[in-house]
Amino acid sequence: MTTFTKNCPDSMHTATNRTSAPPQSEEIRRIFNLQQQHQHIVARSTAGERIAKLKRLHAAMMRYRDEINKAVWEDLRKSPTESSISELGVVNGEIRHTIRHLRGWMRPKRVGTPLALFGTASRIHYEPKGVCLVLSPWNFPFNLSLSPVVSAVAAGNCVILKPSEHAPHSAALMRKIIGECFPPEEVAMFEGDAEVAQELLKLPFNHVFFTGSPEVGKIVMREAAQHLASVTLELGGKNPTIVDETADLDEAAAKIAWLKGMNGGQSCIAVDYVLVQEQVHDRLVGKIAQHLGKFYGADSEARMASPDLCRMIHERHFQRVQALLHDAQERGAQVAFGGFSDADTRYIEPTVLTRVPDEARIWGEETFGPVMLVRPYRDLKEALDFINARPRPLAMYIWSAHRDRIARVLAETRNGDVTVNDCGAHFYNPELPFGGINYSGIGKTHGKFGFLEFCNARGVLRQNRIYALTTPFLPPYRKHGGLVKTLLEGVVKWF
Repeated sequence: MTTFTKNCPDSMHTATNRTSAPPQSEEIRRIFNLQQQHQHIVARSTAGERIAKLKRLHAAMMRYRDEINKAVWEDLRKSPTESSISELGVVNGEIRHTIRHLRGWMRPKRVGTPLALFGTASRIHYEPKGVCLVLSPWNFPFNLSLSPVVSAVAAGNCVILKPSEHAPHSAALMRKIIGECFPPEEVAMFEGDAEVAQELLKLPFNHVFFTGSPEVGKIVMREAAQHLASVTLELGGKNPTIVDETADLDEAAAKIAWLKGMNGGQSCIAVDYVLVQEQVHDRLVGKIAQHLGKFYGADSEARMASPDLCRMIHERHFQRVQALLHDAQERGAQVAFGGFSDADTRYIEPTVLTRVPDEARIWGEETFGPVMLVRPYRDLKEALDFINARPRPLAMYIWSAHRDRIARVLAETRNGDVTVNDCGAHFYNPELPFGGINYSGIGKTHGKFGFLEFCNARGVLRQNRIYALTTPFLPPYRKHGGLVKTLLEGVVKWF
């Protein structure tokens, strides 16, 4: 069993083996066994019963909305407005969308049957996987914890949630909300550090849903494999943005600056670097700086006092982002905007770097902070080659008025999801699948895609005729006459 430590941006990471059991070990196993015994009762629940559960959660989120905003402020210093948009609004939007569509999602789907199976009917039944584990991060504590819980409950599963210990105020409130909305044999939550996550991963869950870094995602996948549990991995990556000379530079700069500033850049869909056509490089950089000043303050002092800028979640993460920034500067990168930081408050102001050397460490890992890289390109092939030389990211943004170029970028790159002429908007559409590919994740969530992620699509074929067409093909085959042989040859052709 791989063990974990707290010295990681996520709640888990490799570490030395421990001999002492986590303090919640016995309670974790008790609740897990309780859910295993109860899972078939939950699986038989109707759409109406599941909708009633989701309505209780929605009502609780509204009842505690002020407390939610306060908890996120205490953990991340996130403004109440931003919390309403990116935490409460996302979860409640997911609940409302699921309630509207759940009956249709649950309904068995009739599918066609080949002629060789004439006399049968085929359907797909969407059934719960069983007992599921959700391991969630600290950057959007309510959003990324409760949204997968909504999907799991809608699909008829039992769920154990383990949020990050790095957002303790949010975790404490979530536990209260979950305790009021669900009995523990259906949905339960455990707080704690990496030892708790380690203890949970020892158990034979039917599905594990993890949000965090690719490095820890590999560990979770390896542990889930011990039980052959299916996994959803929502990871991250260095999300590129392409801006060509036909783009609306002012709008592009405003949206890029906004998405990078949100949550202090601690977002899996944040813009990590911008590839801009060299003719408009300087203009775009100037406009990004202009909008950052407009959004958060005209100087470093004013920006540090802004109530709309988050802080780095903890000291270790502050030091990591600051080290990436300093390394780039020492290698010759130029600061086009920002650059100031304050260790006492874990504050790093929005920063734009240009002329960042290829050997700078910041090109090799997701920044996950308010530091943005801007790099010019001569032609589109150069930009595409630069993107494709790196692991496939979670998100990509394209700014262009040229349809053929947009089509080419979509055709010649691979990543999780794309927004064209905007930033981050794809995340808020529940009709779209959300999730990565390879290094940036496995599986899709949101809306029906989240529901399906927690379901087993079970194929069911029913023989409706008294005499089945397949009966003449039973052994011994040497007794088959010419007619049956002809039929057999036809069956081969039909398939």
